[in-house]
This record gives sequence, structure tokens and C-alpha cells, in this order.
Amino acid sequence: MGRLLHAAARASAVFGGLVLFAMALLVATSVALRVTVGRPITGDFELVGIGTGVAVFAMLPWVQLTRGNVIVDFFTLRAPARVKAVLDAAGAALYLAVAAILAWRLVLGGIDMYQFGERSMTVGFPRWTTFPLAFVLLLFLVVAIAYTLYEFIREARK
Repeated sequence: MGRLLHAAARASAVFGGLVLFAMALLVATSVALRVTVGRPITGDFELVGIGTGVAVFAMLPWVQLTRGNVIVDFFTLRAPARVKAVLDAAGAALYLAVAAILAWRLVLGGIDMYQFGERSMTVGFPRWTTFPLAFVLLLFLVVAIAYTLYEFIREARK
């Protein structure tokens, strides 16, 4: 299970990196067009915002599984491994609760965006269309957090 989860998270992070790369190309192209012909790509900032959100959601599971989140271990630097594992488990449990609430609210927000026909200001992009992908990626994060929580609890019991 762990290997499959890591492989899927790695693939998701690579996807997120490719999306960020595409956003960088979009910005560079838009700036070049602005300088050379006086017209940037219409709605470039909207597309970059959407792409960046997708990229972040795509990368979060990998960060969680590789324990890459920022931690402040000043007070626990010399603590026993078991104490650190208990604290890591508590942090993961809190993170799991927050991610689950975000997933729930994301669904409701996407439904509202769909029902009200919300569109981006410049290019008229239907805003609800990004919510299903973000929800799937956020659910993947919930699974990754649950897995690491399980691992932390196992470490704490040793």
C-alpha cells in the first residue's frame, strides 16, 4: 500500500510541476507579447491563478508522504523518538481534520459556482470546472495524511 501511495503521489507531484512549468511558459509568453506587440495573453493572470491552485493541490500528497512539511522542532530536538512520533501523530490528526473540512467545503463551493454560473472576469472561464479536479487531489491528500497518521501511531507504539 505504501509503495503504491508513494508512486501515485510522485506522479501527482510531477503533474503539478508540469502545470507550474506551463504557467511559467504562459507568463513568459504573455510578457513577450506585451513587449513585442503590445498585447499580452488575455486573462493570463486568471489562468495562472487556476493553474497554481491545481499545482499546489497536486503536490501536497507528496510533501505529506515524504514528511516535507515545515516543522518547528526547537523544543523537541532532543526529545525521545516516541514523543516526537506522538506529536507528529497529533499534528497529522489535526491536518487530517482540516483537509477533510476543506474537501467538504470545496464540494459545496463548487456546487454554488455551478448553480450560479460563476465565471472568471476576463476570459469568462466557468469557475466550477476546476473544483472536481481540486476535490480529487484534496481527497488524495486526505488519504496520504491518514496513511502518515497510521505510520506515526505505529512509530509511537514502538
